[in-house]
Amino acid sequence: MRFSKISKHANESAFATLTSHCSTNRARLTVVTIKIAALIAALCAATAPAQATEDPAQTSAANSTPRVTMGNGAQNWIITDGATRTGSTLTFPEVQIEKSGWLVLHPFENGKPNGNVVAAYAPLAQGTSKDVEITLEQEPSRGDLFIVMLHEDKNKNGAFDFVFINEREVVDAAVFEASTMIGHVYSTP
Repeated sequence: MRFSKISKHANESAFATLTSHCSTNRARLTVVTIKIAALIAALCAATAPAQATEDPAQTSAANSTPRVTMGNGAQNWIITDGATRTGSTLTFPEVQIEKSGWLVLHPFENGKPNGNVVAAYAPLAQGTSKDVEITLEQEPSRGDLFIVMLHEDKNKNGAFDFVFINEREVVDAAVFEASTMIGHVYSTP
């Protein structure tokens, strides 16, 4: 395991700050205590063990690649609670997209999501849309799994361009906020 080192000077400096403030002005004790607690928290975070691996290259790659999560963001979201199905049409109560694009369904195949296949998509104007309908070619069964997610109209041509530009990315790319991909695993009602 690898640990970050904390200099002796940092520890001595924190202790000196606490001692001088406490001895000269007791009224500031609460403020100083809060600042020291924050410093201690930062120092503890700096000493947290790194993920142990046998290959240093794996450790470096693991630390440099942000972990991607799925969910809603502050500017983009898909409300799946209360979504309904009538035949092969799914209706999502609310979808928010910062720039125009599409609500997209990717199917699960053999128990895993297949992001290389589009099951259905529906256009979205910039902003909030209510009761967004997306229609599948074939009627799904109850409990069929999909990834429902947002894709942005990157080239602003009004057509869903699901054309790969490299091994992982398409022209009209998935919408992210930091490392959160705006999407959900969705089970049809």
